[in-house]
Amino acid sequence: MALLPIIVAPDPRLKIKAEAVDQVDDELRAFMHDMLETMYAAPGIGLAGPQVGLGKRVIVVDVRENAEDDGAPNPYCMVNPQIIEVSREDRIHDEGCLSLPDQYAEVERPDSIRVRYTDENNTVQELDADGLLATCIQHEIDHLDGILFVDHITALKRKMILRKLTKIKKLAERESA
Repeated sequence: MALLPIIVAPDPRLKIKAEAVDQVDDELRAFMHDMLETMYAAPGIGLAGPQVGLGKRVIVVDVRENAEDDGAPNPYCMVNPQIIEVSREDRIHDEGCLSLPDQYAEVERPDSIRVRYTDENNTVQELDADGLLATCIQHEIDHLDGILFVDHITALKRKMILRKLTKIKKLAERESA
């Protein structure tokens, strides 16, 4: 397994809509495990293919809500995930993102969802998710459509966050030169 470089906003690759996957093969399965390793190391609770340069509809999540008391990982690897049902009730959550490091904002999303996806064994699954797991899955599916969590907040807040990240990237580039 290998750690993958995470693309940091602003970056045009994060705004591209990901392509559907025809079938999960050994190469994609290995890549999803690299995505999990990268997510855990970051640390984070979700990661989408576009965030690590894969323009395919692949996400991994692990919020550990249902994990054993020992804190064992409880990951989901989802290929071509699609939300097929949402609750009427919404939930506001303070969201962050590995592609927008140290930036957070309150985002309102449906509190519970049903998602259909193909798992790493090419089996179509459905999952009912609520709370943090539902928020995380929705956040990662947004990445597959070129949408960042800052696209759900006011233009002023979004511009402030992206301006700050641009300055941080430029400073890092100068220091590495």
